[in-house]
Amino acid sequence: MDNKVFILSKKTGINNPEKINKSVKIAIDMLLRDMNKVFGTEEVKDSNEVNTEITIAYSKAGLEPEQFRINFEAGNEKLTMNIISGDDLGIIYGLLYISKEYLGVDPFWFWNDKEPETKQYVEIPMKDYLSQIPKVRFRGWFVNDEVLLSGWKDKPCDEDAWKPVFEALLRCNGNMVIPGTGVNSNLNKQLASDMGLWITHHHAEPLGAEMFLSVYPDKEPSYDKHGECFEKLWLDAVKDQKDLKVIWNLGFRGQGDKAFWDYDKSYTTSESRGKLISKIIRRQYDIVRQNIKDPIFCTNLYGEIMELYKEGYIEFPDDVIKIWADSGYGKMVSRRQENHNPRIYALPGENDMGPHGIYYHITFYDLQASNHLTLFPNTPEFVNEELSNAFSLNADEYLIVNSGNVRPHTYMLDLTKEIWNEGFVNVDKHRVNFIKRYYSSENKLIEKCLEKYFKLPVQYGPNDDERAGEQFYHYPARMIISDWIKGEINKTENLLFWATGDISFDEQVKWYKNKCNESLEKWTQLKEECLKVYNLINDKEKSLFSDTLLLQVTIHLTGCMGAVKLCSSYEAFKDKNYPLAYAYASSGMKEYENALEEMKMAEHDKWINYYRNDCLTNVKLTVYCFDTLRRYLRVLGDSPYFYSWEKQYILPEGERDIMLLATTKNQLGDNELSEYLEKKFNIYEYSQ
Repeated sequence: MDNKVFILSKKTGINNPEKINKSVKIAIDMLLRDMNKVFGTEEVKDSNEVNTEITIAYSKAGLEPEQFRINFEAGNEKLTMNIISGDDLGIIYGLLYISKEYLGVDPFWFWNDKEPETKQYVEIPMKDYLSQIPKVRFRGWFVNDEVLLSGWKDKPCDEDAWKPVFEALLRCNGNMVIPGTGVNSNLNKQLASDMGLWITHHHAEPLGAEMFLSVYPDKEPSYDKHGECFEKLWLDAVKDQKDLKVIWNLGFRGQGDKAFWDYDKSYTTSESRGKLISKIIRRQYDIVRQNIKDPIFCTNLYGEIMELYKEGYIEFPDDVIKIWADSGYGKMVSRRQENHNPRIYALPGENDMGPHGIYYHITFYDLQASNHLTLFPNTPEFVNEELSNAFSLNADEYLIVNSGNVRPHTYMLDLTKEIWNEGFVNVDKHRVNFIKRYYSSENKLIEKCLEKYFKLPVQYGPNDDERAGEQFYHYPARMIISDWIKGEINKTENLLFWATGDISFDEQVKWYKNKCNESLEKWTQLKEECLKVYNLINDKEKSLFSDTLLLQVTIHLTGCMGAVKLCSSYEAFKDKNYPLAYAYASSGMKEYENALEEMKMAEHDKWINYYRNDCLTNVKLTVYCFDTLRRYLRVLGDSPYFYSWEKQYILPEGERDIMLLATTKNQLGDNELSEYLEKKFNIYEYSQ
């Protein structure tokens, strides 16, 4: 056996038990698809006439759950590669290991457009292999705020969009998923389960049950008044999922991911709130135990729930995995909710008994400053330190990573994959290897651009995690425009307290401009560097670079520049210089239109319509608001005849006072007028 190699080729068969579960059959089909891609239709031209086959066998001997072993058998006429595991997931991981290690299929091949190289055959040394045991027992993704995935295909839960999500998760050695938000989760859970994954639930949807108001829109969502209705929803959810592998999420929040007392005003104290939540969790726990054998439970210490738990007002059964959540920006402290930001330490202490886990965001949606279309705004080193520290405090039973819409976040998803498998990652080495997987040239320059990206986001707050994603250029900007047009500029915008504190509206606008200004030149320089690198990259690989890092840098740069121009427009407005304010607003709008254009350019081949349903960052809405603003400014300064600016700034001096000329053609449209005024005021790009 020592002097033989196993030849994996198009001739290699896969022999499996007569009865296999659907999840293993799907994984076999994945491997066969990968083999067809790599080996194609050409005949094998090796000199080895010995037949080869892959076999599947179930045995728990010496293996942990989900662990697999590969060994080889040599006969006179056949060589056999055996994949042995005690469970389906172990077999699936073994099949995907062959795909990755021997066929060269990347975990994110679909999402990063990386097809494997073609070969006639692969020689595999006939040495036994035992898979490692991951650091984290339950590890996976929460496919949350998945509006791009939902809008990409004609059907919101099209398998063409969702099957690649679950496949990538399995290839990352993940075993658990929240397969979407709300209705999407219900629609996708069967597919995820069919592929072998454990199902768990959104913290706002205990046990995966339907929202109370969705089923009972005419009833008040009060457990005291309608407890039997809540319990029916929970029992129905348990029965609906009884044949799936489920980690049952216990909890009680209000409708729409809020505190329940936003609806039930009778609970006014922490003690009364905690007492009700504890009672409900125990009731959910009992319902599951009465219907499911050996269930596994978890609960999210999220937002107000963690505050109540830390204060000692909530009790959980001993075997429930307590899941601690980060701030949404990667720090293990409680998240900010609107202007409430207590930053309570969110990791177990010495007195926190039982199993613990983590809910961690690498993408987030908070209507303030989060990242949705772009990479995480904090550094990989920061993420590595936070998660490694959490594991050192025994919060390693469970890790669910908010994966968003996957494609913009593959780098961070790959990083967290390494961390949940190993417990830590060498960030520099990981970055080098990640880039090498997708690019055959200019790797050092690409690595440099990627490394720089994480140093540039706007530092909007004093804490190390308070760094802005692209939504910082949209939500505050739209608030400023709305208040401005409504004439509410003589009072502070309360929705910006989280960022600016209680200062005047004028000071809020000034703060916003200064913050965006701090990063503007750095984003400009990085965009220039990325464009130079783009021109050097292999033609086949240009598209990936343009669709990912270059696009995300552009979204930051155009947002930063557009926000600064908005603030400059406001300053001109305050000086009653309406044509200048109009020109700045128009120029700012074009920055956001540039982002939309770049997003559209990334929609090619299989990615057609990928950004169609951008409704969370909603770049289109920001453009609409800017367009509304410039129309408002034109009414202020150019009405009622709408040609005074044309006469003052555009017509030749000798024609300005000839009234007849004003009636010989239509008034200029906003796009044409703004072009003239931007040139007149020298607003080609940002200038202080």
